[in-house]
Amino acid sequence: MRAVRLGPRSVAALALVSAVGAVAFGWPLFAPGDSGITTHAADAPWLFAALLPLLLAVVVATIADTGLDAKAVAMLGVLAAAGAALRPLGAGTAGIEPMFFLMVLSGRVLGPGFGFVLGAVSMFASALLTGGVGPWMPFQMLAMGWVAMGAGLLPGAARLRGRAETLLLAGYGAVASVAYGTVMNLQGWTLMQGMASGISYVPGDPLDENLARFVAYCLATSLGWDLPRAVVTMVLTLTLGGAILKALRRATRRAAFEAPVAFEDPITFETPVTFKAPAASQDPAPVRQADGGSSA
Repeated sequence: MRAVRLGPRSVAALALVSAVGAVAFGWPLFAPGDSGITTHAADAPWLFAALLPLLLAVVVATIADTGLDAKAVAMLGVLAAAGAALRPLGAGTAGIEPMFFLMVLSGRVLGPGFGFVLGAVSMFASALLTGGVGPWMPFQMLAMGWVAMGAGLLPGAARLRGRAETLLLAGYGAVASVAYGTVMNLQGWTLMQGMASGISYVPGDPLDENLARFVAYCLATSLGWDLPRAVVTMVLTLTLGGAILKALRRATRRAAFEAPVAFEDPITFETPVTFKAPAASQDPAPVRQADGGSSA
């Protein structure tokens, strides 16, 4: 199966949505002390309103660059529903979230463009399913979209197979699981002022000082959730990854994620094989005689 490549329109759309996400997560670190940072939670509805058309732009750009059809979009819906159904299984207990390994494997097969959309839509659907709708939801959509997109950007998509690919995805899944928790910490940490001075966000402080407090905050509060999530993602990828990758690639072939396959002639090994019906003017087939001979 060939890899789903990024065209110029897909790159532009992904760069735009990622830039919007980076600003949404990081601007409080550069805000002055009198910026009213406590109103940062009010940004969520505006971010969500901006995110939806950007996701649609990524889908349209990817379809335009790769020539995919409606079956590919339908497959996105099926995988998003599966991811949303997996998330409540762990209920977030101690960071056990089995949907991460599916997002990594799907992003690897679908490519970065559709992977980003899948991650974002899966998180949106799971929020509706579990009642987890809140100011954090658009930030979760962006972070999960980056997780799946990163899997699609890993090297060797067209050639690497078997155990080596599974190990690559398991390692990436572990790193991405911790990175997801770290990015989401940045969204919530800026709203929690007045905590212990060593880990609290201080609006207007120099960037390096706030980053040092942020690292201390992550170590003190969320590492116990991020590491179990990374372990679960690695174990599920190593045990189920090979079979699920094969199933996903088989499904993407049927969903027109790749060009039609041309079969080789088993005798001449030439492609394509063309079968034609005998013309009406051709001589009739030889008639076998009783003595083993034949006559025209």
